[in-house]
Amino acid sequence: MSAPIARALASTIVRAYDVRGIVGKDFHREDANALGRALATMMGKGKRICVAWDGRTSSKDFAQAFIDGLVDSGARALVLGLGPTPMGYFALHNLAADACAIITGSHNPPEYNGIKLVSALGPIYGDALRKLAKIAATGAFLVAPGTREDVDVMPAYVRRLAHDFTGAKDLRVAWDAGNGAGGPALTALIEQLPGEHVAIYTEVDGRFPHHHPDPSREENLADLKALVAEHRCDVGIALDGDADRVGVVDHEGVPVWGDELLAYFAEDVLTSYPGATVLYDVKCRRLVFDRIKAAGGRPLIWATGHSLIKAQMRKQDSPISGELSGHIMFADRFYGADDGLYCAVRLLSLLRDKPLAAWRAALPASVVTPELWVPIAEDRKAEVMATLRRMLASQRPLTVDGVRVDSADGWWLIRASNTQAVLVVRAEGHDTAAVRRLLAHVNRLLGECGLALPASALHEEQATTTTGA
Repeated sequence: MSAPIARALASTIVRAYDVRGIVGKDFHREDANALGRALATMMGKGKRICVAWDGRTSSKDFAQAFIDGLVDSGARALVLGLGPTPMGYFALHNLAADACAIITGSHNPPEYNGIKLVSALGPIYGDALRKLAKIAATGAFLVAPGTREDVDVMPAYVRRLAHDFTGAKDLRVAWDAGNGAGGPALTALIEQLPGEHVAIYTEVDGRFPHHHPDPSREENLADLKALVAEHRCDVGIALDGDADRVGVVDHEGVPVWGDELLAYFAEDVLTSYPGATVLYDVKCRRLVFDRIKAAGGRPLIWATGHSLIKAQMRKQDSPISGELSGHIMFADRFYGADDGLYCAVRLLSLLRDKPLAAWRAALPASVVTPELWVPIAEDRKAEVMATLRRMLASQRPLTVDGVRVDSADGWWLIRASNTQAVLVVRAEGHDTAAVRRLLAHVNRLLGECGLALPASALHEEQATTTTGA
């Protein structure tokens, strides 16, 4: 048992809903150790805490440091090994543990890593993360002997995923694991599902040699689109780096974005939960509100962030909620957790009776931008957002997360990313001309703060995507 040493964490790594930074720059092995000790201290002696890690080159070493911290501060560490983030969420429930930590950089570039934390009472985020950082900085750790136990939950996790499949037996499905931590679970899952499956990049490789593991960006779906076309698949499904998010293309290779997927799933789930609340984040299109309302649900717009939405889901007793980014949380028949593979199983269960391409074609037409990223220093985010709120106060913007403003042309959003050094801008309008007017207005506002949209957003036709009929 090592002696406790105070460790002040870099302010840049304690984010709104997880810890994340650049390895060797602002996130170090010693930080992981201190956070392990802090979590064990905050939870109390003898608590059972699961630990898993993704396939990044630094993850196993950081996980060991975290586990050492847990054990040195009296916790019972249940070591799950390498696997997707949702495997950790499953283990928390399946093992009746007190908390779970996953060492993961999620969809960030290879040089990043971080820690996602959740307790049996819900996600550990916001004030709870700041409390952990304070414990680490003061060195006020519990000193007590703990234990370590290796626990293999992967087989039970995969069986649980397959259990809820109720779809057609003859589907043809393309998969792209993106060399992320979900590859082994995906390989095991498709052996238990009927139909024909072709999967690429299932080998875990934290360098992500084929493409960036973020299926919310269309450029990362190119190989999946080609696979769907080559094998004439009914659908293509992609996972992000830690497999808690899902990306989808239909049989024509057209991306089905996270807000569309949420609306697609919500219509089905609400048949069992009439009048239930469905949360969606501020980046989602108007179609989410409209489809939830039409299905008899109560749409509730909320701040972006899987931890923030999961916490509010519990308060609202929501059966399903989600984000544009592809975090979709099922409480209906599941744990209220974001799990890309579970979403895939639910999608395949609906697909034959509710084809994606036909469903999307029936949506009202609109033009929407992708997420447009405006680079900004981390220490300027709060100042710029405060300035924008003051500038727009008379327009009474929605301020649950950033500023979202409705107008005759549609709506636009500016918010500070919680995971990257950018402001995120999005706009939706009735047609391309309306979106151009919205973006020009946003660019003028950003100019007042010394910032600007990417030139391509204002001048290239491909900066917008038309959806619906």
